[in-house]
Amino acid sequence: MTLQDKTLQDLLDDFALIDDWEERYRYVIELGRALPGLPDSAKTEENRVRGCASQVWLETRASQERGETVLTFEADSDAHIVRGLIAILLSLYSGRTARDILAADALDAFAKLGLTEHLTPQRSNGVRAMVERIRRDAQAAQAAQA
Repeated sequence: MTLQDKTLQDLLDDFALIDDWEERYRYVIELGRALPGLPDSAKTEENRVRGCASQVWLETRASQERGETVLTFEADSDAHIVRGLIAILLSLYSGRTARDILAADALDAFAKLGLTEHLTPQRSNGVRAMVERIRRDAQAAQAAQA
């Protein structure tokens, strides 16, 4: 199973098996290590996510499948834990239709995983910035389709 195949329920099940938050952080870091990352050529100002304390780059590609816009995301960060948080976000959003992305609530998913209460305010702001960027890209793709 690739990271992209993980659903929120898969993540919830994985987190439920780990009692200790230090171990959960290690698991999040492992998820980040599984990310393929971005080539240096994609680490541009245009792809940089503003509002993150760490360097974060997000590349968005849109394609058409059965008359709907599907968005695929690739991302990278210079911080290990942030790469893991990105991995979770990509598992929730990448490969989904713009409509499904806009209907999804990643912040609720992070709360269900218990991450919201265990992230620093800076990291929480960074997650919100990434979610807002993904949602803006989905809104733009949906508007372009109309």
